[in-house]
Amino acid sequence: MVNPGGSSQPPAVGTGSLSWKRCAGCGGKIADRFLLYTMDSYWHNRCLKCSCCQAQLGEIGTSCYTKSGMILCRNDYIRLFGNSGACSACGQSIPASELVMRAQGNVYHLKCFTCSTCRNRLVPGDRFHYINGSLFCENDRPTALINGHLSSLQTNPLLPDQKVC
Repeated sequence: MVNPGGSSQPPAVGTGSLSWKRCAGCGGKIADRFLLYTMDSYWHNRCLKCSCCQAQLGEIGTSCYTKSGMILCRNDYIRLFGNSGACSACGQSIPASELVMRAQGNVYHLKCFTCSTCRNRLVPGDRFHYINGSLFCENDRPTALINGHLSSLQTNPLLPDQKVC
């Protein structure tokens, strides 16, 4: 396993009885013929799993991703943190160590997740509306949304108002 951005070479594993490695997942000795190395630790093949889908990472590829204390398969990393690594508001890259906000499949820097009208930052717990790629806080939702007239605002069906988690 290679952890993008992590160390790429594990320390040498000896063959003597004192060279048993402990699994970072279960804490047990690794007596398997093959062992995995990622995040500066050794793992049993059965113990290195995606934090989201529980897939055994050694079975599905040669790389894994880590962020916010999670070990992830490629698909879950992209689903959670975006494919391009760029903020949907400013277009700048988002470092792998940075927390993000998401809306309708788009990923944002925390500082860029703001109301399109008042520019106030939306934080966890805030209710917001997402219309034609724009974010609106509860106070600044378009008047047409309040009155129920949406045809002039958007072509996509409106999703119910959302809450930042």
